[in-house]
Amino acid sequence: MHWDRIQGQWKQLTGRAKAQWGELTDDDLTVVAGRRDQLAGKIQERYGVALHEAQAQIAAWQRQASDAWFGAPDPAEPPAKRP
Repeated sequence: MHWDRIQGQWKQLTGRAKAQWGELTDDDLTVVAGRRDQLAGKIQERYGVALHEAQAQIAAWQRQASDAWFGAPDPAEPPAKRP
């Protein structure tokens, strides 16, 4: 998945980012606004890791990204029951 797509749909992905990095606040994610360098900086700040570690975490998260992240239901969530 290209980062441009993640950045372009950042608001839809903040929940996934928060699930990955629970120490990041909603304000942090708003400031990041999909910018990879800003995300790395916030991960460094909140988790006390080196830049290369933050970048490695982001790269691993990016590799997990799929079309399901963009509008399709999350496969990890159970299907909604119909009445």
